[in-house]
Amino acid sequence: MINYDLIYPGNPDQYLDDLCERVSQGMDEGLLPVEVFRDDAVFRAEMERIFTRNWIFVAHTSEIPEKGDYVLRRIGIDKVIVTRDDDDQINVLLNHCRHRGSELCHQDKGNTRHFKCPYHGWVYRNNGDWAGAPHLKDAYGGPLDKKEWSLLRAAKVEAIHGFVFASLSEDVPPLREYLGGAAWMFDALFGLHPDGMKVLKEPERFVVKADWKSGAENFSGDAYHVSTAHLSASLSEFIPGVNQVSSLASGYDFGNGNSFIGHALPELIAPMFDLWGYPPEYRDQFDLSQLDEVQLEMLKKVPPTIGTVFPNFSFLRFPQPDVPGAMPIPFTSIRMWQPVAPGVMELWNYELEYAFLPESFHDKAYMAGQFGFGSGGIFEQDDTAVWEGIAKVAASPWALSKGMRLHYQQKRGGPDPDWKGPGEFHPSIYGEYSQERFWRRWVKEMTEGKRASKHAEPCDDQGGCQ
Repeated sequence: MINYDLIYPGNPDQYLDDLCERVSQGMDEGLLPVEVFRDDAVFRAEMERIFTRNWIFVAHTSEIPEKGDYVLRRIGIDKVIVTRDDDDQINVLLNHCRHRGSELCHQDKGNTRHFKCPYHGWVYRNNGDWAGAPHLKDAYGGPLDKKEWSLLRAAKVEAIHGFVFASLSEDVPPLREYLGGAAWMFDALFGLHPDGMKVLKEPERFVVKADWKSGAENFSGDAYHVSTAHLSASLSEFIPGVNQVSSLASGYDFGNGNSFIGHALPELIAPMFDLWGYPPEYRDQFDLSQLDEVQLEMLKKVPPTIGTVFPNFSFLRFPQPDVPGAMPIPFTSIRMWQPVAPGVMELWNYELEYAFLPESFHDKAYMAGQFGFGSGGIFEQDDTAVWEGIAKVAASPWALSKGMRLHYQQKRGGPDPDWKGPGEFHPSIYGEYSQERFWRRWVKEMTEGKRASKHAEPCDDQGGCQ
């Protein structure tokens, strides 16, 4: 690795400023500096400038349905406790005691009214308020100020169709406003039944020696890789014709690094695969009255199948067999590209389905998702293997010494001028326009985040930090 302290002595931010400028200028040429995928300085800055300043998905409400329920999750590299407190409110709490900083919670999920630190026994309510400590009178002379010593709380917590997002910064717009056109897409994806969706099992988690941005960027608009990286799915007849997927793919670009791939499923598979191929007896129970004409036409002809909401939330819904040779059925997966270290991420795979559907369908949908995108899935093995190669070249002394840049220069046909929905609709996925906008959003956050961090305020007496 390059020692940037020698190149930029006494001014470590200068390297990041220069890199952001090179990424921005590179995107004008369709080129990307390779070191963005594995670099200590970049990683540290991303954790501070991106993950503390944006809305980050942390859980689904179906995982914490009862008062006292909690799950242990991540925002960047921080472990957080997502709780439903005794007042039925959802809280996102830093999993560290305010006394000496030890981790409070070591269980992935549970139900409790209090969290007790294993080091000195400080106790917190499930809303994060300080509740007590051992030997209170002898050690402290009496109770402490519960607000001053409560757990650090996410500044904002909101949900859309059951998906809980948190922001560590007050300086973010409301979630729907933040999502923009992506919220319109959420309505079409997750708002088709009043009972909503539910997580079928605990999220699967596994370590991948690849940068978190490789997954996020890929899901934002890369169908080009399918005919090569996933050819085995066609050769094995698991997904016949998979090599045609990119030719029948379109793009929905909502700006700000939020974009989705759509596939002409009736043409790719069979006419009955509008609405992703949900069986007629189930789709008849969908309530489509809240959707506009553009959404209805989209679901009929080119439904969204893959997408990314910046920075690290991705979605996947596609018809697949639950066993080889079976009729494809739709499954829904949420992918979280959790950063761990430069060039290393944890991939969190949540499988969800509409809650009203019978358990027999849930079981089949879960198996379909696992066959394709579980940790041993036929597509997952392909993707993670090639992404690991990107992290390796990003650390290559040879590549770095030559200033290696990656190719983003596919020809573009432009958006459909007759599109009536939000953002842009591109009839062809070729052109890498979504990936370019992902990287421009990355530059924006890395640049604006630097300015914001210089004016950050310390933790306040409510347990929050600016």
